[in-house]
Amino acid sequence: MSAREHARAIWQAALAAGDVTPLVRSHLHVASGHRRVVVLGCGKASGAMARAAEDVLGDRIGDGFVVVKDGYTAPLRRIRLAEAGHPVPDVRGLAASARLLELAARAHEDDLVLFLVSGGGSALAPAPTPPVTLEEKQRVTRLLLAAGAPITELNAVRKHLSRFKGGRLARAAWPATVVTLALSDVIGDPLDVIASGPTAPDPTTFATAIEVLERRGVRDRVPASVRALLDAGVRGEIEETPKPGDRIFGRVRNLVIGNNALITDAAMGTAERLGYRTHFLGREIQGEAREVAQELVARARRLEPPACLIAGGETTVTVKGRGAGGRCQEFALAAALAMRPGDRVTALAAGTDGTDGPTEAAGAIVDGESLERGRGAGVDPARALEDNDAHRFLQTSGDLLVSGPTNTNLLDLYLLLRS
Repeated sequence: MSAREHARAIWQAALAAGDVTPLVRSHLHVASGHRRVVVLGCGKASGAMARAAEDVLGDRIGDGFVVVKDGYTAPLRRIRLAEAGHPVPDVRGLAASARLLELAARAHEDDLVLFLVSGGGSALAPAPTPPVTLEEKQRVTRLLLAAGAPITELNAVRKHLSRFKGGRLARAAWPATVVTLALSDVIGDPLDVIASGPTAPDPTTFATAIEVLERRGVRDRVPASVRALLDAGVRGEIEETPKPGDRIFGRVRNLVIGNNALITDAAMGTAERLGYRTHFLGREIQGEAREVAQELVARARRLEPPACLIAGGETTVTVKGRGAGGRCQEFALAAALAMRPGDRVTALAAGTDGTDGPTEAAGAIVDGESLERGRGAGVDPARALEDNDAHRFLQTSGDLLVSGPTNTNLLDLYLLLRS
């Protein structure tokens, strides 16, 4: 097997370790004490999670509804499923969030609300607080994404423009018992950040949201209704999101059932079986994708082959160009540009959800010949990187990694082989 084939094999093993079905099944059992179970969910993996819940709970499920990203469907019998837009929310998500809030509010004190949440849930369940409209919230999301805001900052703002996020779904379900099973796509697994924490206490405030807009230089560019709403919240004219210690959380249990450790542990084990000495860099890789790529290629270059660098996390891209491609593709193209003749380095960067930015690719695998392949087809790699157009170059060079929807979402995998 070539180094590229090894990289792909490691990636496939990592994805298999993130299969949500055994994760959900291991945390559920049929129990008495509740009149009925209501299953709710949002996120890229919530359809697959709901299917696993049906297998365990069967006819104890009295009602249920989940919303997933387009293409992330699952065959369900008792739980209804809808698709909506991601990463920018759309009107289908607006309807879905209203349905989720309605079902939560209808739950009785002796009901169990099982909430299945994964990455993407925040965009898939928009519920803007009037007078902010969906279109205005979409604009805020686009501005923050383009400014390179990490998920923690993005969600701090979205929580305070929403009737669903930041613990407000738990507030709607009170006094029912709520159990949340979460797949973490966030570094450190903070429950209040995963899908903006619909059932978790929110430590951020309206003032935090304003600080994020200022830090990213977009406060004067967001709609006036958004500024007015956040300012009113700071003045105490709008109720804050529920905080730690609120009585509603006495009937809520939030559990992270899967995170990036599953991915990186499986990757390390597979790399070792393939004969590589592994060097683990942790699960908190973040920063500008192109800068992280340059750093990791330099580190891989210094290793004695055969060696493998493995890291998990999520980089960011500050968009200045007009091209297409996500953080993993930008990482891959920057890595290819950083490689020198004779390095014998192969790099893989991919999102475990199967989608990298607004493209069909999960990421890419590049090596010392990637630049030559792309240039031979008439595409300038340096110009492509400058224009944030990694997708076009990597498509031309034949380096895209396309998995389709994976029905899981456990951050990214970054892998560099020195052979």
